[in-house]
Amino acid sequence: MPKETGSEGPVPEGPPAPPPAAPATSPTKLTREATEQARTVGRTTVRDHRAKSTHDTRAASVVTRRDLEERLPRSAPDALRFEPGVYVQQTAHGQGSPYVRGLTGQQTVMMFDGIRLNNSTFRYGPNQYFFTIDSRTLQKLEVLRGAASTRYGSDAMGGALLATPIDPALEAGGQRNWYGHSKAMMRSGTADGEMGGRAQLDIGWKGKVGLFGGVGYRDVGLLRAGGKVLSPTTGQPVKSPLFAPDGVTQRGTGFREFTADARLVYKINEKHRLTLGYYDYRQFDAPRTDRCPPVTAPQNECLWYDEQFRTLVYGAYDVHDGPAAAERVRWTVSYQHQHERRRYDRGPESTYRIIGRDEVYSLGTGLNISTKNFGLARGVSLRVDYGLDAYFDTLRSYAWNTFLDVGITTPTTSQYASGSRYLTSGLWTEAKLSLYDRVELRAGGRGSLVVARAPGNLDAMVGRRPIDQNWGGAVGGGGVAVRLIDGVRWITNLDQGFRAPNLDDLTSRQATGAGQQYENPNLRPERALTLETGLKIERPRVEFQLFAFQSWIDRLITRVRFDRDQCPPEDNICGAAVYNVTLANIAGTSHIRGFDGAVRLFLPKGFGMRATAAYTWGDGPNPVPELDPVRVPLSRIPPLNGTVEINWRHRAGFFASSALRWARPQTRLTETDKNDQRIPLGGTPGFAVLDVRAGYRLQPYALVVLVLENVTNAAYRYHGSSINGPGRGLNVLIEVGF
Repeated sequence: MPKETGSEGPVPEGPPAPPPAAPATSPTKLTREATEQARTVGRTTVRDHRAKSTHDTRAASVVTRRDLEERLPRSAPDALRFEPGVYVQQTAHGQGSPYVRGLTGQQTVMMFDGIRLNNSTFRYGPNQYFFTIDSRTLQKLEVLRGAASTRYGSDAMGGALLATPIDPALEAGGQRNWYGHSKAMMRSGTADGEMGGRAQLDIGWKGKVGLFGGVGYRDVGLLRAGGKVLSPTTGQPVKSPLFAPDGVTQRGTGFREFTADARLVYKINEKHRLTLGYYDYRQFDAPRTDRCPPVTAPQNECLWYDEQFRTLVYGAYDVHDGPAAAERVRWTVSYQHQHERRRYDRGPESTYRIIGRDEVYSLGTGLNISTKNFGLARGVSLRVDYGLDAYFDTLRSYAWNTFLDVGITTPTTSQYASGSRYLTSGLWTEAKLSLYDRVELRAGGRGSLVVARAPGNLDAMVGRRPIDQNWGGAVGGGGVAVRLIDGVRWITNLDQGFRAPNLDDLTSRQATGAGQQYENPNLRPERALTLETGLKIERPRVEFQLFAFQSWIDRLITRVRFDRDQCPPEDNICGAAVYNVTLANIAGTSHIRGFDGAVRLFLPKGFGMRATAAYTWGDGPNPVPELDPVRVPLSRIPPLNGTVEINWRHRAGFFASSALRWARPQTRLTETDKNDQRIPLGGTPGFAVLDVRAGYRLQPYALVVLVLENVTNAAYRYHGSSINGPGRGLNVLIEVGF
């Protein structure tokens, strides 16, 4: 029997797989990349083939379904820790923000099944919103590194995070018209007392209609670390988080989570397909670790995210084998609701509580069209992709003070200007010219329009000015890929990125790790230009990619300090704060440069190896022009870091692996980094963390995975995080399919 090649190495044949999905008209034209990896059905996951990126001539990598099952990440951000050029920061145990080539939050774009998840309240720096994607519903995660605004619009300066959900199997043939598969899974972890599970169902009829969905829940307790991370300068523990008397249990951690999803696919015929999707994420009682308590506050104060919800409902219409000018079409219409409720407890002895609630309602549409490959001459072909997208946000923001002893509630300054609206939209095109199967040229551009509207002094929002801003502009990009020999290509790309200020930049007032932050209604869009060049190798026994990159960012938005005499009138918090900051465009050009890459070896006897490495260096003009030095480090740039995985699998279904994550110290700090309670004085120490994994897969009925994480019980944290990484612990996953 022939062998299939898996994402980590050659995969010996196991027991027979379930019946295959109905064949498509042309495998090269499938929008779901069915030729790149096998579908996940209701009972278990069919073996992955080599994971290919949809951006084959860019610096990109893919996390497959099998990776998600066997690494047991705690979240979607956690699933990216083994990808080159990605560094995951955590402000809380229930949050996670991937840095892509030194940029995160607003400066990277998140897409789910082609739908934009970024909205106008994504805040500067790390945010929690990628955590609201349930990794148990995903078929794969793709990371596109480098500016990508031509295809993905505003925010895609550092790159794009592309999530693809699991589809129904759409089985066809056999003696029965109907099929049905179910799966139940249970997961537990000792480092944080996690206990949770998921039940899911995949049913269908005649290979034309399929429904995949499930519900999940987990309860996560206080996180135990390997110990306290010490300042390299003073030798003292970092200020955040506070520890319980045992010295390893971190206060301000833990959360509860509920998820639900349903995906209905109707295959009208071989060319036309309709999809309806519903994805709901609900997180409860998640403390923000760096403010539970704040360093300068009594130990019984805490900021809680009582509720962090995201609901996505959408429809998608796909066409394959259409006319020449629109051979492939995908049109989506979506509705999203992001709900956030915060509670700031002043402690059990206080009768004063601050509550804030923000609602973002987003309507969106996107149209992606691809032409056929036009044969212009012998050995010369051209394909053009083009489309449009538009996403419109409406924002409601409230805040009130509650005096518990007398039962009186009074309104106070909300985090955002309630009633604000925001539109991001664009038209784009990208052409690819292939020359004699040796050279591929890529060129494209986008025209964008961004509109921001916000009211002024309403609902006790003292000192806020109204916002009436329009930004238009164009970006472009292109590249060349040269095939040196079979399976070896040299790739060079030059792409622009941009980010228009959003409502968080323009109207928000909030406490951050760097201090009390205030809005700036005069911000201008950021623009980036990224040059990358590197080598990609795809051979039977080795995959390799290594890219060097340089980004130039004009008008980079960053936090700068301002004095108390600049505080908005009648804002008592500003006058009493130890350190106040605002967002401002830096005059001049900031630089981010470095390299990232990965190598994977497919070895005999079921063995495989994968290693990654990334280095990022950034600096920019001093935000205070009259001060020396003239140029200073950029905030929270990750240090030199990487991973190594060695794995083995047997045809009988057994598998095992070891995984090492490491990082060098990061001591290049900005002024705001030095005042950030999440960063030790003098910088964040380096670390090396070893995990050991083992499991057994009985297709298609069962999966058991055990991960012993942090075998040496190292005390460590990722740079910029509020929490230390988990100490030694055992994570267990048990799945049973029927």
